[in-house]
Amino acid sequence: MKLKIKEVEFGYTSVPILKGVCLELAQSEMLGIVGPNGAGKSTLIRCINRILAPQKGSILLDEREIKEMRRMELAKKLGYIPQTAGHAFPATVFDTVLMGRRPHIGWRSSEKDEEKVLDVLQILNIEDLAMHDINEISGGQQQKVFIARALAQEPDVLLLDEPTSNLDIRHQLDVMGAIKNLVRAKEISAIMAIHDLNLGSRYSDKMVMLNGGSIFAAGNPSSVLNPENLKQVYGVVAVVKNESGRPYIVPIRSMEPNGDENENNRRF
Repeated sequence: MKLKIKEVEFGYTSVPILKGVCLELAQSEMLGIVGPNGAGKSTLIRCINRILAPQKGSILLDEREIKEMRRMELAKKLGYIPQTAGHAFPATVFDTVLMGRRPHIGWRSSEKDEEKVLDVLQILNIEDLAMHDINEISGGQQQKVFIARALAQEPDVLLLDEPTSNLDIRHQLDVMGAIKNLVRAKEISAIMAIHDLNLGSRYSDKMVMLNGGSIFAAGNPSSVLNPENLKQVYGVVAVVKNESGRPYIVPIRSMEPNGDENENNRRF
């Protein structure tokens, strides 16, 4: 399954958010979308999932326009994990994840569907929560449940909007490692909007850095996450080190909008 985005533009009234965004994602790839607040990361994810409709451009899955696909058909191909789950209806964790099977089964589940649910609960190490009420577990646990629900859909492309925002560092690694392994084993693809540059670097095959709604840099993590890009896009001076072929960022100080060093950081 190949995803192609061509010259996508989106905005609210007179405020442009995305400006001529183009990218491609091949099977078995993970793409990390990074950029400062307001750069358009979440908006791009929502356009791909057809929550938002671009004013211009096209989004294609295997050369088919997603806007021409029926909602249930699209749900079989795209799995979406939002940034915040919001209020959930009273249901067990098991039943919540089973809802991810709906594009395949309608309203009646089979033993095979229940086995799929158990599989993803085990992958994310939350099988012990299966009979818990979704509203009576922690926010981080809820996030893992909604990731499990998306995996239960067996999509061709996973869309993740800040998938680790409610997780502590150990669970961040668990979740991202599980997603990475599934992308490889199931030969699917994943796009994640992520604030944490080091997590993005570790788990992305390719990265796109957005700035002001446009693509500022694209390529492998090493080519995108360099000191000059971080200074221009984020306004920070940072040291970029290398660990096992992956860059990781050590921020040093912020910059003023005119490029001068921030006085509040000089003593550091």
